[in-house]
Amino acid sequence: MTFTAPVTEQLFVLRTVAGIDELASHGRFADATPDMVEAIVGGIGEFAESEFAPLNRVGDTVGAQLKDGRVTMPEGYADAYKSYVANGWGSINAPAEYGGQGLPFTLATVALDSLGAANMAFALCPILSVGAIESILHHGSDAQKAAYLPKLSTGEWTGTMNLTEPQAGSDVGALKATATPLGDGRYQIKGQKIYISFGDHDMAENIVHLVLARTPDAPPGTKGISLFLVPKYRLNDDGTPGEEQDIETVSIEHKMGINASPTCVLAYGENGDCIGELIGPEFGGMRAMFTMMNNARLNVGLQGVQIAEAATQKAIEFAHERVQSARAGGETRDPVAIVEHPDVRRMLMRMKAGTQAIRALLYLASGYVDRAALDIDSAKEMVDILTPLAKTYGTDMGEEIASLGIQVHGGMGYVEETGAAQFYRDARIAQIYEGTNGIQAADLVSRKLGLRGGDAIRELIQRIARESGDHAALKALTGACAEVTEYMLGASIDDRLAGSYPFTTMLAVAVSGWLMARQLDAALAGGDGSDFTRSKIASCRYYLDVMLPEALSLKGSAMAGADMLYALDSEALSA
Repeated sequence: MTFTAPVTEQLFVLRTVAGIDELASHGRFADATPDMVEAIVGGIGEFAESEFAPLNRVGDTVGAQLKDGRVTMPEGYADAYKSYVANGWGSINAPAEYGGQGLPFTLATVALDSLGAANMAFALCPILSVGAIESILHHGSDAQKAAYLPKLSTGEWTGTMNLTEPQAGSDVGALKATATPLGDGRYQIKGQKIYISFGDHDMAENIVHLVLARTPDAPPGTKGISLFLVPKYRLNDDGTPGEEQDIETVSIEHKMGINASPTCVLAYGENGDCIGELIGPEFGGMRAMFTMMNNARLNVGLQGVQIAEAATQKAIEFAHERVQSARAGGETRDPVAIVEHPDVRRMLMRMKAGTQAIRALLYLASGYVDRAALDIDSAKEMVDILTPLAKTYGTDMGEEIASLGIQVHGGMGYVEETGAAQFYRDARIAQIYEGTNGIQAADLVSRKLGLRGGDAIRELIQRIARESGDHAALKALTGACAEVTEYMLGASIDDRLAGSYPFTTMLAVAVSGWLMARQLDAALAGGDGSDFTRSKIASCRYYLDVMLPEALSLKGSAMAGADMLYALDSEALSA
């Protein structure tokens, strides 16, 4: 399969959903002119097609390898990454004062969209660096910013997030890694971290680990957590990488997918010689962690878009090539390409419409990240609400579309050689990491629902209702969302959590439907009759008329309460 970056689609969504032209009207983003935007979107698309996409297969079949404590990437990855750095693709949104281009986060989102659709596992590496940059930028000292941000911004150095430990899992407060003061502002780091994506590799000069740990006598739980900067190589006086730290790559996980992303078990300070620096105040680790994770959660939601795009392209290509059976309603009994059969069309339309809907949702959220950076009223609040929706629905839909891609291929989809199965295996992790989708739903109903006493979500729903036009199903869904919102605000915590997942999906579909309606109006107003416009109109209508109404059925689940979940005691569940 030859991957083609969806440049025309990306530019359309940037303008109609993300509002890139409006962002460029602010001085901070004035360089995001139409010509610059088109050059970036087209350029990263060509780069993804030529550099990242050809490595996707070897990344899956060979994967990252651990030997003698060193991780090596599959052949071609190091060269492609160096080209990524040399062409400046890693610096789009990085701060200009530290060597970045200072362009909107929205444009960096588009870049990751193309890179990840070409090779999801490879694109994980720059995603992690974004988190490291954000944390150091917002919580680091001036000296730390000067020492680390220039190289992280260009991508010459990569970053990681070290949260999870064997006994802790998603319960960050249970971590046991320690940080012992050395008396000179530095700390001795000791402990083991698991599931560290790109915890070691051979593509960059240095790897900057951000590690959560406890100082002596720290209070228990999340209140006692601090964040530490621990580079793989200590810096020389001139800022270049010097002596290697006491960090051992114990193993890399043998995973279901994303095999070109080395998921490492890292042991810090087993020999007593691993030095770190505190980022932010002592016990400020949770705040710094959420700075790392918030945009990372959006980028994980974007991985759903990436996989959906790649799986859809492959399924459409196969459906045109595979000839089988006559069309039931056809004029002849001659076999036709399976793209002509109604059920295959159903799957392909669902894949196209679903991909476009979650892309719109992720681009909208990215646009609000930029507006929050500009201190525009309520933008930060919108980011807070949209993040769990985008992460959850984006990855759920990505996994569904990858599964449909296998189904379109039939038995050939279950055979690894076709490559359709890789998308499903790669996609499945996105619903789990950076906070499982269940945790995202819990966050929506326990934290985000209460913003301004519920008015933040009420106002979003009311806005969607006002702008629903003549789309009856969208109006009905917004009404259902409003009803569930009021129920949730008055419900017990158990009842809210019991209905959190269906409510999250309902609200995400309502927002996505609103954005598809907006795109439909823009496409109809354009009226140019091009293949793209015809495809956009058909996809938007399919989502609004066929897919969106499905979410109405979730209202009952959202309001069912917790009693039925506990009708059986724990022992009876196994009966």
